[in-house]
Amino acid sequence: MRKLALASIQFYRYAISPLMASHCRFYPSCSCYAYEAIEIHGLLRGGWLSLKRLGRCHPWNPGGYDPVPAKHSTTSHSTAD
Repeated sequence: MRKLALASIQFYRYAISPLMASHCRFYPSCSCYAYEAIEIHGLLRGGWLSLKRLGRCHPWNPGGYDPVPAKHSTTSHSTAD
């Protein structure tokens, strides 16, 4: 499913997006953000982050630089002396 989602985003970026006027208010663009979010966080969390980003994409949001958040490590690190 993850590969299908990433392939769909790639198809949109190269086949559909160039036919539309550029109205992106964020950097990176929403499609780049979605691709990176799914690559880093997986389909569920990355998809959720992408949907939240799309929800912020409206005329009353100033936009700007909005990177994908880093993946938090769930491994514990020992601090033994």
